[in-house]
Amino acid sequence: MREVPKQTVMAIKSYQNQAQLLVKNYLFADPFIPYTSILGGILACKVAYDLTQLISNFYSKTYPGLTKIQRVEWNNRGISTVHAIFISALSLYLVFWSNLFSDELAGLLVFRSSPLSTFGLGVSVGYFVSDLAMILWLYPSLGGIEYVIHHSLSGIAVAYSMFTGEAQLYTYMVLISEVTTPEINIRWYLDTAGMKRSTAYLINGIVIFLAWLVARVLLFGYMFYHVYLHYTQVISPP
Repeated sequence: MREVPKQTVMAIKSYQNQAQLLVKNYLFADPFIPYTSILGGILACKVAYDLTQLISNFYSKTYPGLTKIQRVEWNNRGISTVHAIFISALSLYLVFWSNLFSDELAGLLVFRSSPLSTFGLGVSVGYFVSDLAMILWLYPSLGGIEYVIHHSLSGIAVAYSMFTGEAQLYTYMVLISEVTTPEINIRWYLDTAGMKRSTAYLINGIVIFLAWLVARVLLFGYMFYHVYLHYTQVISPP
């Protein structure tokens, strides 16, 4: 095996150091986190859209036969699936495994935040901005007024929590419910591919029911119970 030239190794290390400084000084620097994370979220949506289009062209037999607007929705659902996986995984970590919102720490938990939690919300805002822009640009092909209202309110709520640092715990509790989005998108893909009578479609329906039961019913019950236990903190002024 040929030995890597010393100059190449030094160049790689130099680039690594520059990248680390960029992340530390700009991406995760407190004054820049909201803006860089939103831009990062928008860029990630563009990448997810293009990758969905590329992969589907090569590996899906259904995709080439779709109409133009069906392809756009197909790719758009790829974006929402990637966002859902990212934000639900981060939400589960911050809510249940991280000590950021632990009762053992001093201070009001409803006003706690961290660079990571703020960055995650910013990426989510970037997604809502991108998705809302697509919905409005192609209105009403990707959804009616209910989609516009839903994405607008969701984006505003997440942005408020990101910029103020307030109620990030409960914002992430709600965002855990995004775990149901991939199952809904898979159902649309199966339906579009003409697989309504397949076993995969049946299994998908069962998974959707269980996911909604846990993430949209039980989880919200837990959230309201948590608010009840911490009511004095919830109503406390910042």
